[in-house]
Amino acid sequence: MLLVLVLAAMLYGLGALMGAPRRARWSMILILYLAVVLAQAVLPAGNPIRAMTGDSLALWLLVGGFAAIVLVYRAGLQWLKARAQMPETQMTDAPFNDTELDRYARHIVLREIGGLGQKKLKDARVLVIGAGGLGSPALLYLAAAGVGTIGVIDDDVVDNSNLQRQVIHPDAAIGTPKVFSAEAAMRAQNPYVTVQPYHRRLSEEDAGALVADYDLVLDGTDNFDTRYLVNRICVAQGKPLISGALSQWEGQISVFDPAHDAPCYQCVFPEAPAAGLAPSCAEAGVIGPLPGVIGAMMAVEAVKLIAGAGASLRGEMLIYDALYGESRKIGLRRRADCPVCGAAPG
Repeated sequence: MLLVLVLAAMLYGLGALMGAPRRARWSMILILYLAVVLAQAVLPAGNPIRAMTGDSLALWLLVGGFAAIVLVYRAGLQWLKARAQMPETQMTDAPFNDTELDRYARHIVLREIGGLGQKKLKDARVLVIGAGGLGSPALLYLAAAGVGTIGVIDDDVVDNSNLQRQVIHPDAAIGTPKVFSAEAAMRAQNPYVTVQPYHRRLSEEDAGALVADYDLVLDGTDNFDTRYLVNRICVAQGKPLISGALSQWEGQISVFDPAHDAPCYQCVFPEAPAAGLAPSCAEAGVIGPLPGVIGAMMAVEAVKLIAGAGASLRGEMLIYDALYGESRKIGLRRRADCPVCGAAPG
C-alpha cells in the first residue's frame, strides 16, 4: 500500500511541476486507484502485483469509500454556500460574505435551517424586553445566531449584584445602562448584527409603536405590569411572544401566540399574584446558571420560529427544575373569556 501512496504523491508532484491543472492531477490519481482496485479484484492471491499494492481489495474499497464521503461532504458545503448566496428569486437583499458563511456554517448544514433559514435569521427583527438574567443569554445567542436586527429595552443600570447571573455584563460595566453594556457585548460577539438599544422603561405610550417594528418579542422581565402590557400589544399585532420566568431553582418558558391558536399570557395567568406570593429574585434568590438555561431556551425558540424549524412551544409550557435535574411539559389552552384574546376581548 505504501508503494501506491508514494506513486500517487509522485504523480501529484509531477503534475504540479508541469503546471497541470489540479483536476488533471487528481484524475491521474483516480486512474491509479482504479488500476489498483482492478488488480486486486482480477489477479489471483499471491500475485506479486497484488502483494506490492496491499493484497487487500477490501482495504482499497474502504479507502475509496472514505474519499467519496469527503468529496460528497465538500460538494454539499459548496452547494449550501451557493444556496445561501442565491439572489432575488429565493433570497432578498445582499448575500452572506465569506466570513458570515464560515461563521454560520454549523447552522447552514442543519437541514432544518440551511442557507434559506439563515437568511431568514439575517432578515429578522427581534425585540428583547429586559437585559437582565433572562435577557443576557438570549441576547448573546441571538447575536451569535446571526439575527439581523435585535432591539433591547431596559431602564436599569448594571449593579454588582447582577453579575452573579447576568453574564452579558462585565464588572467594568457597573453603573452603565444595561442596554448599552449589552449592546457592546453583542457587537463584540458579532459585528454583522444591528443592535437597537432603548434605555427606558416600556410604557403604554410607546409599546405599540416599538413592538410594531419587530417580528417577534422575547419577554425576560420580572414585572407583571410589563408582562401584561407586552402580551396585550403582541396579541393586538399578531406577534409571537416568547416568555420566560424564574424562581429560585425553577424556570419556565412558553410561546404565547393566539394568531396560531395558542393561548396568550393572560389566558394562563389571568391575574397578577397577590403581594408576597411571587417574590423577586432579590427577595427569594436564584441560582446563577438557571437564567442561562431558560434564556438560551428562549433564544432557541426564537430561532425555530424565524427559520420555521421543528415544533415550537406554542400551547405548551416547559418547566425546568434545576435542583433535581428534571423537566416537564404541560399543555396550555386558550380561555374563551380571556379579556385579551378571548371571544369578546375587552
